[in-house]
Amino acid sequence: RIAPLAAFLGVLFGVILGMLMGYLRGWFDTVASRIVEAFLALPVVLIALLAVTTLGSSSWVVTGVVAALFTPIVARTVRSAVLAERDLDYVTSARLRGESNLFIMFREVLPNVMGPIVVELTVRVGYAVFTVATLSFIGAGPPPPSPDWGAQVSENYNSIISGFWWTTFFPAAAIASLVIAVNMIADSVQSVMEAS
Repeated sequence: RIAPLAAFLGVLFGVILGMLMGYLRGWFDTVASRIVEAFLALPVVLIALLAVTTLGSSSWVVTGVVAALFTPIVARTVRSAVLAERDLDYVTSARLRGESNLFIMFREVLPNVMGPIVVELTVRVGYAVFTVATLSFIGAGPPPPSPDWGAQVSENYNSIISGFWWTTFFPAAAIASLVIAVNMIADSVQSVMEAS
């Protein structure tokens, strides 16, 4: 439940930021682009580990941290899609009609960039599953009452030496299977979006 929510929030905030960056341009785009690029230059797991260690490891903190990690990536993708649409005739027509920037961004441009956004959402769900499992494996995931495959792998990986390989294998296989399945769904969604 943490990974899909984190992916959704990361995509939501990334879409808003990317729309503003791509449509408004100017100083806002320049400053936000530099911040996004600086953020993307840092190692993701290290940032997540520092944030979760500082803020605590509740389910909400992990969700927020993973969403914050995905926001700049999505924002950059949406920005490039908006830049391709920004100067087309239908946007110019909306400007000439006197529509506000918010109306143009979210009623005119957003429906035309939904393809990359939907693909980005499905891809981010797979990454979120893997990121949450990684945080749980290193002890920075949600606290023990919440079930987590990464925590199960972490608790049982020493039992491989004793011959009890299945206690680690099945949670790890579940993580891998889910990530592969979500990535296959993302590929299918991308193929459908490109065909239409």
